[in-house]
Amino acid sequence: MSDTAVPVQLKAKDFKSDQEVRWCPGCGDYAILAAVQSFLPELGIPKENICFVSGIGCSSRFPYYLTTYGMHSIHGRAPAIATGLATSRQDLSVWVVTGDGDALSIGGNHLIHALRRNVNLKILLFNNRIYGLTKGQYSPTSEVGKVTKSTPMGSLDYPFNPLSLALGAEATFVARTIDSDRKHLTEVLRAAASHEGSALVEIYQNCNIFNDGAFDLLKDADSRDDEVIRLVDGEPIVFGAEGQHAVVRNAHGGLKIVPTASVDASEIVVHDAHSSDTATAFALTRLSDPETLHHTPIGVLRHVERPSYDRLMGDQMSAAQSNGPGNLQSLLTGSDTWTIT
Repeated sequence: MSDTAVPVQLKAKDFKSDQEVRWCPGCGDYAILAAVQSFLPELGIPKENICFVSGIGCSSRFPYYLTTYGMHSIHGRAPAIATGLATSRQDLSVWVVTGDGDALSIGGNHLIHALRRNVNLKILLFNNRIYGLTKGQYSPTSEVGKVTKSTPMGSLDYPFNPLSLALGAEATFVARTIDSDRKHLTEVLRAAASHEGSALVEIYQNCNIFNDGAFDLLKDADSRDDEVIRLVDGEPIVFGAEGQHAVVRNAHGGLKIVPTASVDASEIVVHDAHSSDTATAFALTRLSDPETLHHTPIGVLRHVERPSYDRLMGDQMSAAQSNGPGNLQSLLTGSDTWTIT
C-alpha cells in the first residue's frame, strides 16, 4: 500500500466469514482464529490487500474463516505459493498458515528456503505434535517413543525443534507463543506483522482428540510459572512465580538454568532479540526438554533487519527496465543456444 493511504477502520467482525467453522469442539485452532480476527483490524489494511495461504491439515482450513483473500493450497507448498504472491504483489500483506506435519515433513524444504530468502511472509506454524487431519499419526515434532497408529511400538524419530531450524536457516524473525494465552499470542502477532521479511511464529496448539494435554505443563496454573520462560527484549531472563529461576551461561558457552539467588545479577543473561549473532537465540531454543517441554521459552527470540527478497527482486526488475526494453528473440537465439544436426 502507499505510505499516504488512509488507514481502514475495521473491526474483528469484519474479518469473520459466513462459513461454518469445522474443527473439533475444544480444538486450539478456535482460539488462534479468534485472536487473528481480533488482531487484523490493527493493520489498517483493506481486506482485499490481505491474503492467507495454507497447505493441508486441520490448521489449513483457516482461509475459509476469514473474509480476506485466501488459498487452501497443496500439502507442504504454502510457502512456495505465498512466495510467488508476495514477490509479484508487494502491496499485499501475505500470511501462511501451516502445521507441524505440513511445514516440517513434505514442506520442510519450502519452509527453510522461504526463511533463508527472507521473503516478506508471516508464517504461523500451528504445532500440536501430531497429525490431526489424518487421524493421529506421529509428526515431525512428536517426542521419541510416541505411540500412535503409525508407531504402535513408539516413534524412533528425534523431533524437529522448529525454532532451532528457523534460526539455522537465518530467519530474521523467530517467535513462539501458546494458543491459550490470548494476550501473549496477540503481542507476538503484532511484532511479526511489523517485521519486513520472513517471520516464523510457532504456536503451541492443543489437539484435544489425538494429542490432548500435550502442553498442559506450560498451561496449568500449578506448573506454568516454573516451566515457561517469558522472553522480554532488554530484560534479564528470570522466571518462576517469585523470579527464583535465572538463565546464565555455562562453561561451554551455552545456557543453563540456576537458582536466581545463587548468582550475581550481572551473570544473568539479558535477552537481546535484535542481536545479529544467532548463538544465544539458538541456545535458548535448546533449553527446553524435547520430550517433556520442561523449561520452554516463549516470546520473540530473534528480530533483526535484512532487506527482504521481494524488495531486492523489485530493485533488480526496476534496474533492468531502466536499461530499456528487452529483446525476447535475441534471448532465445543468443550465443547460449546451439543447432543440433
